[in-house]
Amino acid sequence: MTTKPKARPFTKMHGIGNDVIIFDCLKSVFPNPSHLAKKLCNRHTGIGADQLILVIKSKTADFGVRFFNPDGSEAEMCGNGLRCVARYVKDHKLSAKKELVFETGAGLKRVKFFGKLVEVNMGEPIMKGKEIPVNLSGRVINRPLKTDSKEFRITCLSLGNPHCVTFHENLADLPLNQYGPLLENYSIFPKKTNVSFVNVISKKEIHLKVWERGAGSTLACGSAACASAVASVLNGYTDRKMIAVLPGGKLEIEWNQKDNCIYMKGPAEEIFTGEISI
Repeated sequence: MTTKPKARPFTKMHGIGNDVIIFDCLKSVFPNPSHLAKKLCNRHTGIGADQLILVIKSKTADFGVRFFNPDGSEAEMCGNGLRCVARYVKDHKLSAKKELVFETGAGLKRVKFFGKLVEVNMGEPIMKGKEIPVNLSGRVINRPLKTDSKEFRITCLSLGNPHCVTFHENLADLPLNQYGPLLENYSIFPKKTNVSFVNVISKKEIHLKVWERGAGSTLACGSAACASAVASVLNGYTDRKMIAVLPGGKLEIEWNQKDNCIYMKGPAEEIFTGEISI
């Protein structure tokens, strides 16, 4: 007799267009989340999302979180995804705290609520090349990178996950689907990288398009927005507090000079809930 697959509840959410599927795994876990991410994130045959997120137990924080990309790879951290998880925890009454700590692959992350907005302390940026990781020595700020198709000037850092930022005057004509995978998979990045293409509007505003490692082109990426803000400061383009505008919406970013931490604030909204047999 064939056992019928168990129906599991899920919640679909988004943070400025960065959509995620959230499963409550506090009482039971999935045996193969990488396979599940490939299946459920597919926009034609699954639920469709930029990421699958599991909320799990933690011994060191209020909750643990695991992030899986549509290609099945596990990400250390996702800023928009974490804001969605925080909103999910609050709205589904898993905790009544006004401030939460989450255990991620990039360490402990502290989250606060400001009405409809959620603020994440993304921690301090990691600047040394080998620690990002990128196979270049020292800090990687405005370094030339020659590829077969184009020479880029790159600034690299990590927020628990690797980021490569490059600045452009015209994002409208940027061939994102060409340059994104080219840089994501470039040989100097041993763990691949997220790629941000940034246009500096003023000292207090940047616009960007993102190619996410393992996900491709997305409407938004919180950690990429933070990395782009840091890169903008390091290159002398902006102040430490700014608005980051992505195709899906806006985020408030501050690289605090006192504690060296990056604070990201933005909305997180539930789209729908449902059950799926897996």
